[in-house]
Amino acid sequence: MSSAPIVRHSLHESLVAPLREMILQGELRPGEKVPEEELSERFGVSRTPIREALKVLAAEGVLQILPHRGAIVARITEEQIEELFPIMASLERLAGLLACQQATDADVARVRALHERMVECYQSGDEVEYLRHNRLIHEAFFAIAGNATLSAFYQQILTRIHACRFVVRKSRAHWQAAVDEHTQMIEAFEARNAVRLAALLETHVTGTTVGIARAFVSRMQEEGAAQEPAPAKPRGRGRRLSGAATG
Repeated sequence: MSSAPIVRHSLHESLVAPLREMILQGELRPGEKVPEEELSERFGVSRTPIREALKVLAAEGVLQILPHRGAIVARITEEQIEELFPIMASLERLAGLLACQQATDADVARVRALHERMVECYQSGDEVEYLRHNRLIHEAFFAIAGNATLSAFYQQILTRIHACRFVVRKSRAHWQAAVDEHTQMIEAFEARNAVRLAALLETHVTGTTVGIARAFVSRMQEEGAAQEPAPAKPRGRGRRLSGAATG
């Protein structure tokens, strides 16, 4: 009797998933330097497999590896918003269609419970838990859709845009709009109205979520500009030029 082949994964491959999850959870934020030494201690490995795992994430566009500075979590740009969010919207639309077709009563009840908990977090001002449950709801639609390839594409795009979707602090107006839209999504899901849920998910991503992302990018740019050192003043040359202002 033939046995199944043994699949062996290298050490750095086993580190990619937990490192990616740290980024998705906001433990490592855009623009921050990845602390290799701390990660080595946390995972009980040398820095070599950590660096190899970081190279994999850099190839995915999640990190940037800078000469003599190590890896930093990549910042998203306006150009990436224009490029990636329409793809995400299309993936979410398809997930909504499939989820309505595949969902059991238990699935619907589970997503409703996640939504109610998310609303409680919104009402109490617990943004960290709100964002976590928000992400769980969207991931639930993909899981219920039952299409592994679709879920893989979603996770790949999500890793690129995670910070301006499930980590960034929202304005009160954006937060309220997101909650209202989620309520409509849950109602459509409970009614098994696949066309409406698909449209709501697509509009949610291309509208409110893009607005949140653009606000996030704008704030990151402002903070980056504020941290830049002021240009050095030119040194005097020993004598004042004729006609120069004296202030």
